[in-house]
Amino acid sequence: MLIRMFRKIFTLAAFSGLLTGCALTGGSPGPTAYPPEYLPTVVALTGQAAFQTALALSPIVLPSDTPEPTFTALSPTPLPTQTFTPIPNIPLAQIQFLSPGSMSKIVSPVHLQLLVVSGESEVIQIDLFGEDGRLLSRTIDRVNRHETGVYATYKIPFEIRAAAETALLQVSTKDEFGRMQSLNSLRLVLLSSGITEETPAGNVIYERAVLFTPEDKAIATHGDLVVEGQFWPFNQQLVFLELILPDRTTSALRVLTMNGTDTQEFSTTLPYKVTEPTMARLSIRQMDPILGAPIYVYTQEIMLNP
Repeated sequence: MLIRMFRKIFTLAAFSGLLTGCALTGGSPGPTAYPPEYLPTVVALTGQAAFQTALALSPIVLPSDTPEPTFTALSPTPLPTQTFTPIPNIPLAQIQFLSPGSMSKIVSPVHLQLLVVSGESEVIQIDLFGEDGRLLSRTIDRVNRHETGVYATYKIPFEIRAAAETALLQVSTKDEFGRMQSLNSLRLVLLSSGITEETPAGNVIYERAVLFTPEDKAIATHGDLVVEGQFWPFNQQLVFLELILPDRTTSALRVLTMNGTDTQEFSTTLPYKVTEPTMARLSIRQMDPILGAPIYVYTQEIMLNP
């Protein structure tokens, strides 16, 4: 296309030179003619100007209206964590940690929010243990018993020697005979300085244990109690199932072996001996290897008949 344009420009320039010569020979005044040796320069300049004009007049190709691609930021792949799938009729936890969540990074004090069903003693105990099992803080409070739980908040101060260490926060309740009625634990990371970073509370509104049979306040007879249920282990330590009498002695004990820390079902029997009808407390608990004490306890009452 540009070659044709140059040819037309050259032809027009040559024709213009011819017309100029004709005008001069006609005797009428006209523009001064370019010397013959300058004619190629005039043609070149004229062609260059025409080329620039052609470029200016050429349509500009704009980008299409195709929308720009959008990019979605990829979130980091979450690390494996314990998962718990509630089953129908699973009980809500007697001790629910509303805040902070598990493995929160905490600068003193711990701002604890609970929904707790106190035991028949109406006393709750809050303990904070360091990573080596030493007691960092203890709070004992009286809370009115309510079947749906009572909302409570506490500030738990602490001091640690290291820059940071893992810790175990425990809340426990007891009945009128001093037997452990419920106990739940929460793992935290304590900081000596810095900024508190709390995690969501997560799935802590359900009990780790659910008993399909017997029901709460059920009646057992003939010296044998069948126990079936589901348990979500806190760790890989042994799980104990026992019948505790009002004097806090154990009437029957069974060790449950769990396979890993996934939720799993169990079925067993507890043989017992009593001489008269006795209201016992059926307890399922798991131990903590550092504390040498329970890390989780769930109980319900059972009437034992001879």
